[in-house]
Amino acid sequence: MGFMHGHFFFSFFLFWLSVASSREENNNINNNNNTWKGGALWRMLLFHNAEQVVQVVRGGERYVAGPMQSNRIAVIPHGSLLVDTVTGNIAAVGTNDEVQAFVTAKNCRVAETVECAGKVLLPGFVDSHTHPVWDGDRSHEFTLKLNGASYMDVQRAGGGIGFTTRSTRAASEADLKAMLQKRLQRMLSFGTTTVEGKSGYGLERETELKMLRVLKQANDAGPLTVVSTFCGAHAVPEGKTAEEAVRDVVEVQLPAVMQERAEGRNDVRNIDVFCELGVFDHDQSRRILEAGKKAGLHVNFHGDELSFVASGELAGEVGAQAVSHLEQVSDDGIACMSKKPTFAVLLPMTAYVLRITPPPARKLIDGNVPVALGSDFCPNAHSLSMPHTMNVACVLMHMTVEEALVAATINAAGSLDLSDRCGSLEAGKWADVVVLQAPRWEHVVYQMVDPPIEAVYKKGKRVYHKQLP
Repeated sequence: MGFMHGHFFFSFFLFWLSVASSREENNNINNNNNTWKGGALWRMLLFHNAEQVVQVVRGGERYVAGPMQSNRIAVIPHGSLLVDTVTGNIAAVGTNDEVQAFVTAKNCRVAETVECAGKVLLPGFVDSHTHPVWDGDRSHEFTLKLNGASYMDVQRAGGGIGFTTRSTRAASEADLKAMLQKRLQRMLSFGTTTVEGKSGYGLERETELKMLRVLKQANDAGPLTVVSTFCGAHAVPEGKTAEEAVRDVVEVQLPAVMQERAEGRNDVRNIDVFCELGVFDHDQSRRILEAGKKAGLHVNFHGDELSFVASGELAGEVGAQAVSHLEQVSDDGIACMSKKPTFAVLLPMTAYVLRITPPPARKLIDGNVPVALGSDFCPNAHSLSMPHTMNVACVLMHMTVEEALVAATINAAGSLDLSDRCGSLEAGKWADVVVLQAPRWEHVVYQMVDPPIEAVYKKGKRVYHKQLP
């Protein structure tokens, strides 16, 4: 059961403070102030009388770890949520009476009311690990895997990342942008409002730059917030050794990426590497990650997926923000990750598709590591749905529904250093809201294939709607 308030927490927010305190670099952020007219706040949107308002957290927590991830779900029954539609931020959240009292006290002018009787309000989901920019059809590989081919078998046979890289290099920037926009729209229909997106299907300077430009264009266009990650070390490109690839990433690709960021052509925030046997080893990965960190990027990398390469330990060495996969993480690695802490971004759909041992979610949670979830959307794991990801996390990794929701919201936001902006329904944060046509929030995990999502709001604007029976 989620944590239920006795005397329900009511928060409110002075709008000029939301603007003054904004520090986000993301260009897809509205920092305009609201307008006071005759002492009143205008242009307010009211979500009224929801069966449940699921805040997830209510005290400004940036993440939840350890036992708190299992039982710290803040839920307000019969609640309301007030949005300043000019800033796109939440103004107040609480019981119906508490929000109405705020409206009266602040002389708010409600321009629109969304009646939510019998419905649930959730934070927009944060998909913390995706590879959404690519061209090429790899559906045939699914049959190969069903017949016993491993991930590396497919790669060595000319498929996998190598196949996608060849197709993506040949694709135009406009075509990649069009494909990305369609994928993001599908993610939105499943309640995702913020998504991390990687490059990594170029493995050389020009295509990596092209992919990062496409990610920025998608972020600028909205409605989703797209957080860009440079992953030029996703694989060792054909014709190069791993050492040659390391030098190319550090000496050629990374400087070009940072130059284009300075010119406003990309908005990359993270550096990634595939730390894996047969790809980039521990030392090679460290050199790439340290170069990215020195350039001003967050360290957020793939590790310990198919074999143990001490990625948790590496996270401690380089001060990583997050590590993804971790199917083979060691106890020492978990201990290292708990110190900073470093977020564990778990990808249950990958374990499901590849039929490999899933990440040890229980050990990570018990070890006080904040656990986040990502869909790992890519040609290998073709899933765009965070509700489906949460369900598989519960079934394969033995997470509770509460842990899965925390991992798909506030902790996923924390893994991207955005938990001050999204991941919970709290005053001052973006009004990223999922409206469920259901009596309880658990339905979004339970009804995994077709979750009862009626509407999605991004910064107070309705960006998705579906007429449900």
